[in-house]
Amino acid sequence: MAYINSKKYGSAVQLYLKANGDISYSITYKDEDNKLKRIKIGDKSKGITEPYCNQKRNEVINSVRLGTDVPIKHKKKSGVLFGEIAKKYLDDLKLHASENTIKDVESKYYKHLEEVFKDVPVDRIKSDDLVKLQKEKINILSATTTNYIVELVGTIINFGLKKDLCKIINPVIKVKRFKIDNNRERFLVQEELNKLYENLSDNELLKLFVKLSLTTGGRLETILHIQKKDIDLATNMITLCDLKNKDTYRSFLTDEVSKLISVKIDGLKPNDYLVSLNGEKITSRQIQSRLKPKLDKLFNADLDISDRKNRVVIHTLRHTFASHLAIKGTPIFTIQNLMNHKDIKQTMRYAKLAPDSGRNFVNDLYQ
Repeated sequence: MAYINSKKYGSAVQLYLKANGDISYSITYKDEDNKLKRIKIGDKSKGITEPYCNQKRNEVINSVRLGTDVPIKHKKKSGVLFGEIAKKYLDDLKLHASENTIKDVESKYYKHLEEVFKDVPVDRIKSDDLVKLQKEKINILSATTTNYIVELVGTIINFGLKKDLCKIINPVIKVKRFKIDNNRERFLVQEELNKLYENLSDNELLKLFVKLSLTTGGRLETILHIQKKDIDLATNMITLCDLKNKDTYRSFLTDEVSKLISVKIDGLKPNDYLVSLNGEKITSRQIQSRLKPKLDKLFNADLDISDRKNRVVIHTLRHTFASHLAIKGTPIFTIQNLMNHKDIKQTMRYAKLAPDSGRNFVNDLYQ
């Protein structure tokens, strides 16, 4: 049923017949921009009358004329709390993400976001609130981590939108991120690889992990998820699980790595994990605690701990795989497939290492 104008006050006071038989009263007026506004005053069952509504309208009109605050405000119903959406997001993450990712996201949320936004209705979070958060965090955290925290807010809100928990425009899209130039460019040359192999010669677990990483280019969790059933030694092929992109893809093994694997899988069941410790699947933390000190000692001794561009970390093994492919002239689309990159832009960073990248032309420029 539509609004009905009051018989006594005309369109200034309007009535709305509710389904339960009650009458809801509203007033209309024009604001300082000459735009027609309607404000609900209340229900007849709560003691609201037409004369009372007209009195309130006169107060509003006087406020508009004087340029003061309107005494009656539109009451906007707040939506679901940010903390409620965050809890559902974290629960959902446990079903799909790796253990390492889950711990990282939970740590960032509970340390930096829960106290700030947990009890705030998601529709009340504005871009200004996020800018304020940025300014606070940049004083104690790196630009990368600060950007991550802001983006986590956006990810949680996007989850809420996807699940129809809220209907808003994500405020994160209006927030500028800090510019960061820390893409890892470091890769190991052959001399450094030889040094690493020599250092791992008496550690079968780490040697297997490093060889698999450098042969397939798989991420840390991808290597740790390799099971016996994923390996086909007859064709020297292996199926890899990409937990980041939530899919699987095929890669190849060298004869050397196939021989290394053939010794390891003897006696394993199809679902047993290849990289294991005492028969149990090893965790990323266990690999980190064993391999990182060796990488630091061999390659990072004189580098600042915050030097992401030049420090050698476990992910450097993946970067080394792609870099050596490019150096040997592997087509960029082939590298994309072997790395399982979804966007060619991710792979184009290696194009500068290709033999035809222009290096030879520059070397011969003035000779």
